[in-house]
Amino acid sequence: MNITWALLMMALGGVGVPNNGHDADVAAALQSAMNPPIVAEHTTNPEATATSPNGAGGTAAPAPSPSATPETVLHTDPQPDAPKVKGIYVTAYSAGGARMETLLALLDKTELNSMVIDIKDDAGYITYKTDNAELQQMGHPQPFIGDINKLMTRLKEHDVYPIARIVVFKDSVLAKKNKELSFVNSDGSVWANKGGDSFVNPYNEAVWKYNVDIAKEAAKLGFKEIQFDYVRFPEGFEKRADTLKYTKSDRPRVEIIADFVKYAKAELAPLGVRVSVDIFGYAASVPAAEGIGQDFVKISKNVDVISPMVYPSHYSTGWFDVKDPDKDPYATIKGSMVDTHKKLDPLGSYKPVIRPWIQDFTASWLGSGHYVKYGKKQVEDQIRALKDENVDEFLLWNANNRYTSEVDYEQ
Repeated sequence: MNITWALLMMALGGVGVPNNGHDADVAAALQSAMNPPIVAEHTTNPEATATSPNGAGGTAAPAPSPSATPETVLHTDPQPDAPKVKGIYVTAYSAGGARMETLLALLDKTELNSMVIDIKDDAGYITYKTDNAELQQMGHPQPFIGDINKLMTRLKEHDVYPIARIVVFKDSVLAKKNKELSFVNSDGSVWANKGGDSFVNPYNEAVWKYNVDIAKEAAKLGFKEIQFDYVRFPEGFEKRADTLKYTKSDRPRVEIIADFVKYAKAELAPLGVRVSVDIFGYAASVPAAEGIGQDFVKISKNVDVISPMVYPSHYSTGWFDVKDPDKDPYATIKGSMVDTHKKLDPLGSYKPVIRPWIQDFTASWLGSGHYVKYGKKQVEDQIRALKDENVDEFLLWNANNRYTSEVDYEQ
Protein backbone atom coordinates (compact mmCIF):
# COMPACT_ATOMS: atom_id res chain seq x y z
CA MET A 1 0.00 0.00 0.00
CA ASN A 2 1.53 3.34 -1.08
CA ILE A 3 0.87 5.79 1.79
CA THR A 4 2.57 8.71 0.03
CA TRP A 5 0.28 8.29 -2.96
CA ALA A 6 -2.69 7.92 -0.66
CA LEU A 7 -1.92 11.19 1.05
CA LEU A 8 -1.46 12.81 -2.33
CA MET A 9 -4.91 11.74 -3.45
CA MET A 10 -6.45 12.79 -0.14
CA ALA A 11 -4.98 16.23 -0.64
CA LEU A 12 -6.73 16.63 -3.99
CA GLY A 13 -10.20 16.45 -2.43
CA GLY A 14 -13.48 17.06 -4.24
CA VAL A 15 -15.67 14.59 -6.00
CA GLY A 16 -14.71 15.50 -9.52
CA VAL A 17 -12.49 13.86 -12.08
CA PRO A 18 -9.25 15.45 -13.32
CA ASN A 19 -9.75 18.74 -15.16
CA ASN A 20 -7.42 21.20 -16.84
CA GLY A 21 -5.89 22.14 -13.49
CA HIS A 22 -5.40 18.56 -12.34
CA ASP A 23 -1.69 18.30 -13.19
CA ALA A 24 -0.92 21.41 -11.18
CA ASP A 25 -2.90 20.11 -8.21
CA VAL A 26 -1.10 16.77 -8.42
CA ALA A 27 2.31 18.44 -8.44
CA ALA A 28 1.51 20.61 -5.43
CA ALA A 29 -0.07 17.78 -3.48
CA LEU A 30 2.73 15.34 -4.26
CA GLN A 31 5.34 17.77 -2.98
CA SER A 32 3.30 18.18 0.19
CA ALA A 33 2.71 14.45 0.60
CA MET A 34 6.39 13.50 0.44
CA ASN A 35 6.88 14.56 4.07
CA PRO A 36 3.43 15.18 5.53
CA PRO A 37 2.47 15.73 9.16
CA ILE A 38 -0.08 12.94 9.41
CA VAL A 39 -0.60 12.59 13.14
CA ALA A 40 -4.23 12.85 14.16
CA GLU A 41 -4.70 15.69 16.62
CA HIS A 42 -6.21 15.11 20.05
CA THR A 43 -9.51 16.78 20.82
CA THR A 44 -9.00 20.09 22.58
CA ASN A 45 -11.28 22.38 24.54
CA PRO A 46 -13.91 23.72 22.07
CA GLU A 47 -14.01 26.98 24.00
CA ALA A 48 -10.36 27.72 23.21
CA THR A 49 -10.86 30.13 20.29
CA ALA A 50 -8.52 33.00 21.06
CA THR A 51 -7.94 35.00 17.88
CA SER A 52 -4.39 35.49 16.62
CA PRO A 53 -4.65 37.62 13.46
CA ASN A 54 -1.93 37.09 10.89
CA GLY A 55 -2.18 39.94 8.43
CA ALA A 56 -5.58 40.05 6.73
CA GLY A 57 -8.69 41.00 8.66
CA GLY A 58 -11.70 39.00 9.73
CA THR A 59 -12.65 37.15 12.88
CA ALA A 60 -11.86 33.67 14.07
CA ALA A 61 -14.48 30.97 13.78
CA PRO A 62 -16.80 30.64 16.76
CA ALA A 63 -16.73 27.62 18.99
CA PRO A 64 -19.74 25.43 18.27
CA SER A 65 -22.43 25.48 20.90
CA PRO A 66 -22.51 22.54 23.31
CA SER A 67 -25.64 21.32 21.56
CA ALA A 68 -23.56 20.76 18.45
CA THR A 69 -21.27 18.24 20.10
CA PRO A 70 -22.15 14.55 19.99
CA GLU A 71 -21.10 14.11 23.61
CA THR A 72 -24.09 16.11 24.85
CA VAL A 73 -26.94 15.15 22.55
CA LEU A 74 -28.16 11.82 21.23
CA HIS A 75 -27.73 11.59 17.50
CA THR A 76 -30.99 11.07 15.64
CA ASP A 77 -31.65 11.02 11.90
CA PRO A 78 -33.63 14.16 10.98
CA GLN A 79 -35.25 12.15 8.18
CA PRO A 80 -35.87 8.62 9.45
CA ASP A 81 -38.27 8.00 6.57
CA ALA A 82 -35.78 8.97 3.86
CA PRO A 83 -35.32 6.39 1.10
CA LYS A 84 -32.20 4.32 0.59
CA VAL A 85 -30.50 6.86 -1.64
CA LYS A 86 -29.17 5.78 -5.02
CA GLY A 87 -28.31 8.94 -6.84
CA ILE A 88 -26.47 10.77 -9.57
CA TYR A 89 -24.49 14.01 -9.75
CA VAL A 90 -26.16 16.81 -11.72
CA THR A 91 -24.45 20.07 -12.65
CA ALA A 92 -26.39 23.31 -12.47
CA TYR A 93 -26.11 23.51 -16.25
CA SER A 94 -27.83 20.15 -16.60
CA ALA A 95 -30.41 20.97 -13.94
CA GLY A 96 -31.34 24.17 -15.75
CA GLY A 97 -31.02 22.86 -19.27
CA ALA A 98 -32.26 20.31 -21.79
CA ARG A 99 -30.25 17.42 -20.33
CA MET A 100 -32.53 17.38 -17.29
CA GLU A 101 -35.22 15.65 -19.33
CA THR A 102 -32.87 12.73 -20.04
CA LEU A 103 -31.73 12.52 -16.42
CA LEU A 104 -35.28 12.50 -15.07
CA ALA A 105 -36.15 9.77 -17.55
CA LEU A 106 -33.21 7.72 -16.24
CA LEU A 107 -34.55 7.96 -12.69
CA ASP A 108 -38.12 7.25 -13.81
CA LYS A 109 -37.17 3.94 -15.40
CA THR A 110 -34.54 2.67 -12.94
CA GLU A 111 -34.01 2.13 -9.21
CA LEU A 112 -32.17 5.46 -9.02
CA ASN A 113 -34.08 7.93 -6.86
CA SER A 114 -31.90 10.94 -6.05
CA MET A 115 -29.99 13.84 -7.59
CA VAL A 116 -27.06 15.77 -6.09
CA ILE A 117 -27.38 19.21 -7.69
CA ASP A 118 -24.81 22.02 -7.62
CA ILE A 119 -26.25 24.93 -5.66
CA LYS A 120 -22.81 26.47 -5.08
CA ASP A 121 -20.34 25.14 -7.60
CA ASP A 122 -16.60 24.51 -7.75
CA ALA A 123 -15.83 28.08 -8.80
CA GLY A 124 -17.93 29.46 -5.97
CA TYR A 125 -20.94 30.64 -7.96
CA ILE A 126 -24.37 30.34 -6.40
CA THR A 127 -26.12 28.71 -9.32
CA TYR A 128 -29.49 30.46 -9.25
CA LYS A 129 -30.74 34.00 -8.74
CA THR A 130 -31.27 34.30 -5.01
CA ASP A 131 -33.27 37.17 -3.50
CA ASN A 132 -31.11 37.11 -0.38
CA ALA A 133 -29.31 40.48 -0.32
CA GLU A 134 -26.47 39.22 1.89
CA LEU A 135 -25.75 36.27 -0.38
CA GLN A 136 -25.85 38.60 -3.38
CA GLN A 137 -23.37 40.93 -1.72
CA MET A 138 -20.88 38.25 -0.70
CA GLY A 139 -21.15 35.94 -3.68
CA HIS A 140 -21.97 36.23 -7.36
CA PRO A 141 -25.23 34.39 -8.12
CA GLN A 142 -25.65 33.17 -11.69
CA PRO A 143 -28.83 31.97 -13.47
CA PHE A 144 -27.43 28.58 -14.44
CA ILE A 145 -30.70 27.25 -13.02
CA GLY A 146 -33.16 29.70 -14.51
CA ASP A 147 -36.10 28.99 -12.22
CA ILE A 148 -35.14 27.25 -9.00
CA ASN A 149 -38.74 26.90 -7.78
CA LYS A 150 -39.79 25.30 -11.06
CA LEU A 151 -36.89 22.86 -10.71
CA MET A 152 -37.95 21.89 -7.19
CA THR A 153 -41.53 21.32 -8.37
CA ARG A 154 -40.25 19.18 -11.20
CA LEU A 155 -38.15 17.05 -8.87
CA LYS A 156 -41.13 16.53 -6.58
CA GLU A 157 -43.33 15.47 -9.48
CA HIS A 158 -40.78 12.79 -10.39
CA ASP A 159 -40.38 11.69 -6.76
CA VAL A 160 -36.68 12.63 -6.74
CA TYR A 161 -34.92 12.90 -3.37
CA PRO A 162 -33.13 16.26 -3.80
CA ILE A 163 -29.64 16.88 -2.38
CA ALA A 164 -27.97 20.29 -2.59
CA ARG A 165 -24.22 20.18 -3.22
CA ILE A 166 -22.36 23.15 -1.74
CA VAL A 167 -18.63 23.49 -2.41
CA VAL A 168 -17.38 25.18 0.76
CA PHE A 169 -13.78 26.32 1.06
CA LYS A 170 -12.72 26.11 -2.60
CA ASP A 171 -14.29 29.40 -3.67
CA SER A 172 -12.54 31.68 -6.13
CA VAL A 173 -15.56 33.99 -6.32
CA LEU A 174 -15.68 34.79 -2.61
CA ALA A 175 -11.89 34.87 -2.26
CA LYS A 176 -11.43 37.45 -4.99
CA LYS A 177 -14.43 39.52 -3.98
CA ASN A 178 -13.54 39.51 -0.27
CA LYS A 179 -9.82 38.82 0.04
CA GLU A 180 -9.95 39.39 3.81
CA LEU A 181 -11.82 36.07 3.92
CA SER A 182 -9.11 34.25 1.99
CA PHE A 183 -5.37 33.66 1.99
CA VAL A 184 -3.25 36.61 0.89
CA ASN A 185 0.26 36.62 -0.57
CA SER A 186 2.95 38.97 0.73
CA ASP A 187 2.34 41.27 -2.25
CA GLY A 188 -1.32 41.66 -1.28
CA SER A 189 -2.74 39.41 -4.00
CA VAL A 190 -5.14 36.54 -3.31
CA TRP A 191 -3.35 33.20 -3.23
CA ALA A 192 -4.29 30.66 -5.91
CA ASN A 193 -3.08 27.13 -6.55
CA LYS A 194 -1.35 26.14 -9.78
CA GLY A 195 -4.73 25.38 -11.30
CA GLY A 196 -5.83 28.96 -10.68
CA ASP A 197 -8.28 28.11 -7.90
CA SER A 198 -8.47 30.16 -4.72
CA PHE A 199 -9.73 29.02 -1.32
CA VAL A 200 -11.39 30.86 1.52
CA ASN A 201 -10.23 30.61 5.10
CA PRO A 202 -11.83 27.89 7.27
CA TYR A 203 -10.80 29.82 10.39
CA ASN A 204 -13.09 32.72 9.48
CA GLU A 205 -16.61 32.68 10.93
CA ALA A 206 -17.97 34.81 8.08
CA VAL A 207 -17.07 32.00 5.66
CA TRP A 208 -18.86 29.46 7.85
CA LYS A 209 -21.99 31.62 8.06
CA TYR A 210 -22.02 32.38 4.33
CA ASN A 211 -22.00 28.71 3.34
CA VAL A 212 -24.51 27.71 5.99
CA ASP A 213 -26.81 30.57 4.92
CA ILE A 214 -26.73 29.15 1.38
CA ALA A 215 -27.55 25.75 2.87
CA LYS A 216 -30.45 27.20 4.86
CA GLU A 217 -31.92 28.74 1.73
CA ALA A 218 -31.53 25.43 -0.11
CA ALA A 219 -33.39 23.69 2.72
CA LYS A 220 -36.21 26.21 2.54
CA LEU A 221 -36.41 25.69 -1.22
CA GLY A 222 -37.14 22.03 -0.56
CA PHE A 223 -33.82 20.19 -0.62
CA LYS A 224 -33.89 17.29 1.83
CA GLU A 225 -30.16 17.09 2.36
CA ILE A 226 -27.18 19.44 2.23
CA GLN A 227 -23.98 17.90 0.93
CA PHE A 228 -20.83 19.88 1.69
CA ASP A 229 -17.80 19.33 -0.55
CA TYR A 230 -14.21 20.64 -0.35
CA VAL A 231 -14.46 20.76 3.42
CA ARG A 232 -10.73 21.28 3.81
CA PHE A 233 -7.78 23.63 3.51
CA PRO A 234 -5.94 23.92 0.17
CA GLU A 235 -3.68 21.09 -0.91
CA GLY A 236 -0.18 21.39 0.57
CA PHE A 237 -1.33 24.08 2.99
CA GLU A 238 1.20 23.08 5.64
CA LYS A 239 3.94 24.34 3.31
CA ARG A 240 2.52 27.86 3.21
CA ALA A 241 0.63 28.14 6.51
CA ASP A 242 3.28 30.43 8.02
CA THR A 243 3.85 32.67 4.98
CA LEU A 244 0.34 33.57 3.83
CA LYS A 245 -1.67 36.28 5.58
CA TYR A 246 -4.97 35.17 7.06
CA THR A 247 -6.94 35.14 10.29
CA LYS A 248 -6.27 32.13 12.49
CA SER A 249 -6.51 30.83 16.03
CA ASP A 250 -4.47 28.36 18.06
CA ARG A 251 -6.78 25.47 17.19
CA PRO A 252 -5.37 22.76 14.88
CA ARG A 253 -6.70 22.59 11.33
CA VAL A 254 -8.34 19.19 11.86
CA GLU A 255 -10.30 20.67 14.75
CA ILE A 256 -11.34 23.74 12.75
CA ILE A 257 -12.72 21.62 9.93
CA ALA A 258 -14.55 19.34 12.38
CA ASP A 259 -15.91 22.41 14.17
CA PHE A 260 -17.31 23.79 10.93
CA VAL A 261 -19.17 20.55 10.39
CA LYS A 262 -20.53 20.64 13.97
CA TYR A 263 -21.61 24.26 13.48
CA ALA A 264 -23.36 23.52 10.18
CA LYS A 265 -25.14 20.52 11.67
CA ALA A 266 -26.38 22.54 14.65
CA GLU A 267 -27.54 25.45 12.50
CA LEU A 268 -29.40 23.24 10.03
CA ALA A 269 -30.98 20.92 12.60
CA PRO A 270 -34.10 23.09 13.11
CA LEU A 271 -34.84 22.83 9.37
CA GLY A 272 -35.01 19.03 9.44
CA VAL A 273 -32.46 18.46 6.68
CA ARG A 274 -29.73 15.87 6.68
CA VAL A 275 -26.10 17.02 6.57
CA SER A 276 -23.56 15.08 4.54
CA VAL A 277 -19.90 15.62 3.70
CA ASP A 278 -17.79 14.40 0.79
CA ILE A 279 -14.37 13.10 1.76
CA PHE A 280 -11.67 11.35 -0.21
CA GLY A 281 -11.87 7.56 -0.02
CA TYR A 282 -8.26 7.24 1.09
CA ALA A 283 -9.16 9.02 4.33
CA ALA A 284 -10.58 5.74 5.63
CA SER A 285 -7.28 3.98 5.06
CA VAL A 286 -4.64 6.41 6.33
CA PRO A 287 -4.08 8.65 9.37
CA ALA A 288 -5.64 12.10 9.44
CA ALA A 289 -4.21 14.68 7.04
CA GLU A 290 -3.35 17.59 9.32
CA GLY A 291 -2.12 19.65 6.39
CA ILE A 292 -5.56 19.99 4.82
CA GLY A 293 -7.39 19.53 8.11
CA GLN A 294 -9.32 16.35 7.34
CA ASP A 295 -9.90 13.59 9.86
CA PHE A 296 -12.30 10.90 8.66
CA VAL A 297 -13.63 10.03 12.11
CA LYS A 298 -13.94 13.59 13.45
CA ILE A 299 -15.94 14.63 10.39
CA SER A 300 -18.05 11.47 10.23
CA LYS A 301 -19.00 11.73 13.90
CA ASN A 302 -20.85 14.97 13.22
CA VAL A 303 -22.81 14.26 10.04
CA ASP A 304 -25.85 12.23 9.10
CA VAL A 305 -24.23 10.87 5.94
CA ILE A 306 -20.59 10.46 4.93
CA SER A 307 -19.73 10.10 1.24
CA PRO A 308 -16.20 8.78 0.68
CA MET A 309 -15.07 9.14 -2.93
CA VAL A 310 -13.91 5.61 -3.68
CA TYR A 311 -13.43 5.77 -7.44
CA PRO A 312 -11.23 2.79 -8.40
CA SER A 313 -9.29 5.05 -10.79
CA HIS A 314 -8.07 7.11 -7.84
CA TYR A 315 -6.26 4.22 -6.12
CA SER A 316 -2.70 3.38 -7.15
CA THR A 317 -0.95 0.08 -7.76
CA GLY A 318 -0.98 -2.27 -4.77
CA TRP A 319 -4.03 -0.99 -2.94
CA PHE A 320 -6.12 -3.88 -1.62
CA ASP A 321 -3.65 -6.25 -3.32
CA VAL A 322 -4.79 -5.09 -6.75
CA LYS A 323 -2.23 -4.31 -9.46
CA ASP A 324 -4.48 -1.92 -11.40
CA PRO A 325 -7.40 -0.87 -9.19
CA ASP A 326 -9.29 0.78 -12.05
CA LYS A 327 -9.41 -2.60 -13.80
CA ASP A 328 -10.78 -4.42 -10.75
CA PRO A 329 -13.60 -2.25 -9.41
CA TYR A 330 -15.12 -5.01 -7.27
CA ALA A 331 -11.96 -5.69 -5.24
CA THR A 332 -11.14 -2.01 -4.92
CA ILE A 333 -14.56 -0.97 -3.67
CA LYS A 334 -14.77 -3.96 -1.34
CA GLY A 335 -11.39 -3.14 0.21
CA SER A 336 -12.29 0.50 0.66
CA MET A 337 -15.53 -0.40 2.44
CA VAL A 338 -13.72 -2.81 4.79
CA ASP A 339 -11.46 0.08 5.83
CA THR A 340 -14.41 2.46 6.11
CA HIS A 341 -16.26 0.16 8.50
CA LYS A 342 -13.12 -0.32 10.59
CA LYS A 343 -12.77 3.45 10.98
CA LEU A 344 -16.43 4.15 11.72
CA ASP A 345 -17.68 1.12 13.67
CA PRO A 346 -16.21 2.47 16.95
CA LEU A 347 -18.54 5.47 16.65
CA GLY A 348 -21.47 3.26 17.64
CA SER A 349 -24.72 5.20 17.45
CA TYR A 350 -22.86 8.15 15.92
CA LYS A 351 -21.82 6.13 12.88
CA PRO A 352 -23.36 7.96 9.92
CA VAL A 353 -25.00 6.49 6.85
CA ILE A 354 -22.22 5.42 4.49
CA ARG A 355 -23.08 6.52 0.96
CA PRO A 356 -20.00 6.37 -1.29
CA TRP A 357 -19.39 8.13 -4.56
CA ILE A 358 -18.61 5.50 -7.20
CA GLN A 359 -17.27 5.70 -10.73
CA ASP A 360 -19.29 5.97 -13.94
CA PHE A 361 -16.56 7.46 -16.12
CA THR A 362 -13.52 6.14 -17.97
CA ALA A 363 -10.12 7.13 -16.55
CA SER A 364 -8.14 7.16 -19.79
CA TRP A 365 -5.54 9.49 -18.23
CA LEU A 366 -4.16 6.47 -16.35
CA GLY A 367 -2.53 5.31 -19.58
CA SER A 368 -2.70 2.20 -21.70
CA GLY A 369 -2.89 -1.03 -19.72
CA HIS A 370 -3.91 0.66 -16.48
CA TYR A 371 -7.58 1.40 -17.12
CA VAL A 372 -10.65 -0.07 -18.73
CA LYS A 373 -13.61 1.57 -20.38
CA TYR A 374 -16.31 1.80 -17.75
CA GLY A 375 -19.75 0.49 -18.64
CA LYS A 376 -22.52 -1.70 -17.32
CA LYS A 377 -20.26 -4.42 -15.85
CA GLN A 378 -17.90 -2.05 -14.04
CA VAL A 379 -20.71 -0.01 -12.48
CA GLU A 380 -22.54 -3.18 -11.40
CA ASP A 381 -19.33 -4.64 -9.94
CA GLN A 382 -18.96 -1.59 -7.70
CA ILE A 383 -22.57 -1.79 -6.52
CA ARG A 384 -22.20 -5.51 -5.84
CA ALA A 385 -19.07 -4.87 -3.77
CA LEU A 386 -20.93 -2.27 -1.70
CA LYS A 387 -23.81 -4.64 -1.11
CA ASP A 388 -21.44 -7.44 -0.07
CA GLU A 389 -20.09 -5.06 2.60
CA ASN A 390 -23.59 -4.10 3.78
CA VAL A 391 -23.61 -0.69 2.11
CA ASP A 392 -26.82 -0.18 0.18
CA GLU A 393 -26.60 3.51 -0.74
CA PHE A 394 -24.39 5.12 -3.38
CA LEU A 395 -23.92 8.10 -5.68
CA LEU A 396 -22.71 7.93 -9.27
CA TRP A 397 -20.22 10.52 -10.52
CA ASN A 398 -19.84 11.56 -14.12
CA ALA A 399 -18.68 15.14 -14.62
CA ASN A 400 -20.61 15.41 -17.89
CA ASN A 401 -23.74 13.78 -16.44
CA ARG A 402 -23.70 11.02 -19.06
CA TYR A 403 -24.55 7.83 -17.21
CA THR A 404 -24.31 4.24 -18.40
CA SER A 405 -27.56 2.77 -19.65
CA GLU A 406 -29.07 -0.63 -18.82
CA VAL A 407 -27.36 -0.88 -15.43
CA ASP A 408 -28.99 -3.06 -12.79
CA TYR A 409 -28.79 -0.86 -9.71
CA GLU A 410 -30.14 -3.62 -7.45
CA GLN A 411 -27.08 -5.89 -7.44
